[in-house]
Amino acid sequence: MKARYAVLGLLALVAGIAIGVVVSPQVPDAAAPYLPIAVVAALDTVFGGLRAYLDGLFDSKVFVISFVFNVSVAALIVWLGDQLGVGTQLSTAVIVVLGIRIFGNAAALRRRLFGA
Repeated sequence: MKARYAVLGLLALVAGIAIGVVVSPQVPDAAAPYLPIAVVAALDTVFGGLRAYLDGLFDSKVFVISFVFNVSVAALIVWLGDQLGVGTQLSTAVIVVLGIRIFGNAAALRRRLFGA
């Protein structure tokens, strides 16, 4: 049953990428500063979900809530930085923190998958 959900998730991911390539959506200028941060926050959640799945701890409710919450908080931090006039510094801080988490999860995945 879990394998079916994994395949369904991968198919949805491939379909989303294909639609994005074909349609080539334009990001509004007002949302442009937030998109890279949202993508990195989403990647953090995906890598965390993958790690949880391989450790047998995955919960779809937790994953969805974490996904929405992480993206929202990251966007809120960047928005707050823009309002305070320090948007670039806070964006960099968010990228660094999420990058550290992504690489930590990637290292855990590597150890779990390859034993090294």
